[in-house]
Amino acid sequence: MTHYLDFEKPLAEIEGKAEELRAMARKNEEMHVEDEAAALDRKADDLLKDLYKKLTPWRKCQVARHPDRPHCKDYIDALFTEYTPLAGDRGFADDHAVMGGLARFNDRPVVVIGHEKGNDTQSRIERNFGMARPEGYRKAIRLMEMADKFGLPVITLVDTPGAYPGKGAEERGQSEAIARSTEKCLQIGVPLVTVIIGEGGSGGAVAFATANRVAMLEHSVYSVISPEGCASILWKDAEKMREAAEALRLTAQDLLKLGVADKVIPEPLGGAHRAPLAAIDAVGKNIAALLEEMDGMAPADLIKARRQKFLDMGSKGLAA
Repeated sequence: MTHYLDFEKPLAEIEGKAEELRAMARKNEEMHVEDEAAALDRKADDLLKDLYKKLTPWRKCQVARHPDRPHCKDYIDALFTEYTPLAGDRGFADDHAVMGGLARFNDRPVVVIGHEKGNDTQSRIERNFGMARPEGYRKAIRLMEMADKFGLPVITLVDTPGAYPGKGAEERGQSEAIARSTEKCLQIGVPLVTVIIGEGGSGGAVAFATANRVAMLEHSVYSVISPEGCASILWKDAEKMREAAEALRLTAQDLLKLGVADKVIPEPLGGAHRAPLAAIDAVGKNIAALLEEMDGMAPADLIKARRQKFLDMGSKGLAA
């Protein structure tokens, strides 16, 4: 079943009518409706192109959160071989919102880490909707330390509304764990590539995305706070999320101009959720290209370049 976003309702009506005609024809072979259904298909294609030609920042947020977008597990299953998950932070517990382990990417040994939101009610609850607790960030730190020790590139896949804000997480040092994970990103002497595949929410995303190269899918978003949270703070009204989304400059296109993102990966027409395999393939090709850019770089040079990248962001942002 296709999930349609609010702004896609006219599209849902047209595609629904085309499917109704075909369903009637399947029940009655004497009905000839293919020409009429094909005309509706063409109308739907034109409308889809029009809707996605220039999405507003708020609509991009909606697309980035679409439940049918490929998630971290989908990318790992499709792009990596010999994936061996490694669990736990060796201190408290295993956080199911963060998955990671050893794998091969294009037959090259790597460490892959990412947020996993889940794809149905049960798995979303298990994964805490991709919102990591402190033990998730400490697990990521442990994996990055292992990658550094054995000289393995690190690939992170970011898709989180933000770090989990619950009482238990705060008691166990949520902010300290995020800071330590961000610090570890800056310290490791191996290539670090991040792809924002959906939402890049606040420090929960930065903790995985302080990388040499940061790529964003075309309709992904990356911001210091969600539009709803920003609207609640600035205007005391979460319904002003559209204005907040505009002000936050959270789209991939804005962040490329600001120097926060290094590359925007085009999505299939209608978003990654309409053609998941094509989106996953595009991400794989771009990860390979970004890793190739850093082939042969010495550990000290990787660390220096990564730190300089983040030091330069403020000046680029002011210039923009």
